[in-house]
Amino acid sequence: MNRSSSADRYEPAGRHQVGWFTAACVLVSNIIGGGIFTTTGFMARDLGDPVLILTLWVVGAGFALAGAMAYGELGAALPQAGGDYIYLRRAYGPLAGFLSGWTSLTIGFGAAIAASAVSFASYFLRVAPIADDNGWAAKGLALLLLWSLTAVHVAGVGAGGRLQRMLTTTKVLAILALALGGLSLGSGSWKNFAVRAPDADPGVGTVMVALIFVMYSYLGWNVAGYIAGEIAEPGRTLPRIMIGATAFVGAMYLLLNLVYLYALPVTSLAQPPVLPVAEKAAAALWGPASGRFVAALLCLSIAGAVSAMVWAGPRVYWAMARDGVFVPWFAALDKKTGVPVRAILLQSGWASLLILTGTFEQLVIYGGLVLAVFTAFTVGALIVLRRRQPDLPRPYRVPLYPALPGLLVVLSLLIVGYSLIQRPIESALGFATVLAGIPLYFVWRISPEQQRA
Repeated sequence: MNRSSSADRYEPAGRHQVGWFTAACVLVSNIIGGGIFTTTGFMARDLGDPVLILTLWVVGAGFALAGAMAYGELGAALPQAGGDYIYLRRAYGPLAGFLSGWTSLTIGFGAAIAASAVSFASYFLRVAPIADDNGWAAKGLALLLLWSLTAVHVAGVGAGGRLQRMLTTTKVLAILALALGGLSLGSGSWKNFAVRAPDADPGVGTVMVALIFVMYSYLGWNVAGYIAGEIAEPGRTLPRIMIGATAFVGAMYLLLNLVYLYALPVTSLAQPPVLPVAEKAAAALWGPASGRFVAALLCLSIAGAVSAMVWAGPRVYWAMARDGVFVPWFAALDKKTGVPVRAILLQSGWASLLILTGTFEQLVIYGGLVLAVFTAFTVGALIVLRRRQPDLPRPYRVPLYPALPGLLVVLSLLIVGYSLIQRPIESALGFATVLAGIPLYFVWRISPEQQRA
């Protein structure tokens, strides 16, 4: 890392400042994956009430916006590459930061990339049917997507930014075409919003499960913090990006759900199969042939999300190696492009292993609980840093402090508590994955004296 300026020395791609639009594209693509195109089907089956479904999507948007505000303050105060790892390290110490980064590698980015790449392959096979009796075609397509995106991001922030802008803008335009075309030209009915399932009387537990599905679809509002060191004027622009882009996604999600419920009554959406809710809605609006358009849209949406994760995730492992809590070899930046190539290859290699073995499914099942735990700790870090470091420059301050971050922490812990009761085995496996990082921390840790040597 022999570079001429401090910015180049301590942040990836210091010579290439990422503009607000590119950063917003990373955030929008990271949030909009496949969840919004599938989740409402499960909600229709379990809740049976269109008004309640729309209400939960609005509640989810409010939760995501509040989270974006909290993360906006942290990102503006600590505008360094690494996101949650940086905030937890500063608030609770290096071990907490390391465990956050370890979880990002194994679950938050690694398993999520693998699962998304496999989903991309399954939808691609609907667009261009290929015989795949043994499943290797799907795995090959997943790996092709992953390593094609990896090659672009290894080439530098300029190439990665251009790709991300293209994927995101195309995806957003396609979603708007689906939504506005469905509402204006489709053969749906507004009377569907008055239809409830005859036995619709969901309990608190059922509503909580549905809310967890919704929250999973909104995850990713914090991704801009992972590349904060590369964003131009992060103290001023990062909160605006997080809050504005999250609000935009919330509006898109609400619009899509209006289309689903306009296309079919909730009783029809609840009929098996419940997963392809977007395809069912499109078929009702324009006929069965529209299914391929939705499958292509899903491919595009998932590719954009994978691209955002391939870009953002490695900044965490690079920052950990730089701080002496991860293998030092990954602290290097490419001399030509200034990007953490080794960290990028590490993440893509791990995701490839998960794709080939299929073990990403187990990680995804219990990953939501672990990520909710770290969300609670990260939002709590805002409160801790306000008390311990009141003089830390804060270009942006979260409104309604401490009520808003406190409410976020409580809601996150409620989700965790409910998951512990309902899914004890998955919860135990999730915590075991996190705790497995503790001995590795002590193996890889480099003392301050060694770092200075």
